[in-house]
Amino acid sequence: MNLEEVFVAVAIAFELIGATTMVIGFVVAVVLGIRSLARGDGGQAAFTTLRTTLGGAILLGLEVLVAADLIRTITSKPSMEDALILGIIVVIRTVLSMSIQIEIEGTLPWRRALLTSGAAVVGREIARDRDQAAAARTEPKRT
Repeated sequence: MNLEEVFVAVAIAFELIGATTMVIGFVVAVVLGIRSLARGDGGQAAFTTLRTTLGGAILLGLEVLVAADLIRTITSKPSMEDALILGIIVVIRTVLSMSIQIEIEGTLPWRRALLTSGAAVVGREIARDRDQAAAARTEPKRT
């Protein structure tokens, strides 16, 4: 196996990881949304949780897919057509990532005080769900 084949395999692995991240993120988002409804947080809170978590998972998956595209670009045989196609794909994914980030955070990326990655968004939603579940266990039930 030569070096080019190794990098092609690495790029394919990155693509698989990116797609898997989005699928797992979807499942996590649905579970968190259902748990939010089950706690009685209301439909709006459940929708916000679902939307934010799914957006974060998609954002994280897109970041991994962009990395796969970059690996493909630097390891492929130099062809203007291939470079142009991969460049367009990277631009589309980057614009999509920025759009999702703006949707999640409600602000332009360059106006944020702190950088927030897709993983940070998903982690924040999981932590918020865990905290709310812990609070629900300690509060007396309303009758």
